[in-house]
Amino acid sequence: MQEYCPDADSILDIGCGTGANLRMVRDIEIGTITGIDVSPLAIKHCHDKAFKETLVGDICALPYSDMSFDIVLATDVIEHVADDLAAVSEIFRVLRPGGKAILTVPAFQSLWGLQDDLSHHYRRYRMAPFCALLETAGLTISLRFHFNYFLFLPIWTTRQLLRLTKISFRSENDLNTPLLNCLLSFIFKFDVASARWLRPPFGVSICAVVSKH
Repeated sequence: MQEYCPDADSILDIGCGTGANLRMVRDIEIGTITGIDVSPLAIKHCHDKAFKETLVGDICALPYSDMSFDIVLATDVIEHVADDLAAVSEIFRVLRPGGKAILTVPAFQSLWGLQDDLSHHYRRYRMAPFCALLETAGLTISLRFHFNYFLFLPIWTTRQLLRLTKISFRSENDLNTPLLNCLLSFIFKFDVASARWLRPPFGVSICAVVSKH
């Protein structure tokens, strides 16, 4: 994150959940982090972890003044919003001139599966329409890439088989094991580290780094 905005003073994490990004930013000590999430329970967990600058709120109506933040994070958030243009327009509004936002979204509607239903996603994205959405909101794209590309084919195949066979699970996490989870974590770390340089044409997710001029 430091390479994108090394002089960042004020950072907003939209959809902060229980505080994973808040903890990361605190650990690298690059600025003051504020969090917002639609879930009161998630914000309660943040407060319990001493992240006091967090509150309940809606990405489509952020309770902050114009040009309030140097960096905005919105990781796996936009797909939860019915009006995604309103969401990214709010990101544009609260960014300071020269500020940057880092966004991630799930990719390819053909990968739609049980986890999308359980997570109340409205959609998965293709790269071109997602970039067009960001540009319509006034944001300038400086970096974009697919990631989690190593697992694209296994995940696509598994979800198609589950759809065809109509096998039901409470969650895709039921298919996991501690050993598999360890292996997947290793693959994911390598994948994310390499994806921005290799720029694969596919992946389970999309990352975009955008700025406000």
